[in-house]
Amino acid sequence: MDFFQFPKVELHLHLDCSLSYSVVSQLNPTITHEEYLETFIMPDKCLNLTDGLKYARREIDLMQTEDALRLVTKDLFKQLQKDNILYVEIRFAPLLHTEGGLSPENVVAAVEAATRAASQETGIQARLILCTLWHYLRPQSLQTVKLVEQFKDSLVIGFDIAGDECNFPIDEHIPAFEYAAAHNIPCTSHAGEALGSERVWEVLQYFHPLRLGHGVRSIEDPALLEHLHQHNIHLEICPTSNVKTDIYKTYADHPVRNLYEAGLSVGINPDAYTLIGITLTQEYEKLHQTFGWGKAQFLHCNLNAIKAAFIPEAAKKPLIDRLQEAYQAL
Repeated sequence: MDFFQFPKVELHLHLDCSLSYSVVSQLNPTITHEEYLETFIMPDKCLNLTDGLKYARREIDLMQTEDALRLVTKDLFKQLQKDNILYVEIRFAPLLHTEGGLSPENVVAAVEAATRAASQETGIQARLILCTLWHYLRPQSLQTVKLVEQFKDSLVIGFDIAGDECNFPIDEHIPAFEYAAAHNIPCTSHAGEALGSERVWEVLQYFHPLRLGHGVRSIEDPALLEHLHQHNIHLEICPTSNVKTDIYKTYADHPVRNLYEAGLSVGINPDAYTLIGITLTQEYEKLHQTFGWGKAQFLHCNLNAIKAAFIPEAAKKPLIDRLQEAYQAL
């Protein structure tokens, strides 16, 4: 089965962790391919999420100018074409890219313009989500969510919190999510990745996201699963990522099949092409090999994702039609 042929929807993809070696070598020709493989990509098994995130630093260091941001964005769309992506929501943390003197506004404007140009060139529909990070303080989270509002007439459509879930409480970020609610900004939130169901409950109570980044450890609490089902909270699931950060020992241990069969809204994502070292096509292949998933499951997951996308309902209908027609023809 050629899983490239399956049109795909991605709602969980980190721009600042998805640099191909081609663009890395353009930005810094001294970095060898061997060095790239060893220091940009997580090993097959990290100690935990915190350990795995340290591999993102090399990529972020290369993305500190407008030219670099444009190159990286254009490069990402080349990768998306190789994955047969129909629609994508790309997320990044603007404040990470200000170390070279850019303002956060410069960063967002550069990525937005490059995304618009690459989307028109490739035909891949794309939107942007801005991330705060768990280790940030209240002013940084508020600054980030206000950027979403500032760019509301652009491809920027949502707000997220990402990073090291393990070591930071939610308190600093509640005002940012309250701001998002007051300004009708759609939100997702990384939660239930490294920490368990208690973090998911906290996030649902104080952040009120429409989706959860990962959310897989919700499986540990039947009452939480029922809540997610009743409120149609979409789970942006990234199986290989969770195995690499040692949340699950093996791919077969991952609860994605259980969550799917429980009737939750589940979508499949690579998380980050480079940091995790996988494409969405390869993720589909692993799900097929491990759980026997085929056309029916992948169509259902992609329809779930489109329905959970942060775009108007009228924009979803043609994408749903394209998915159904393409899968029927496979």
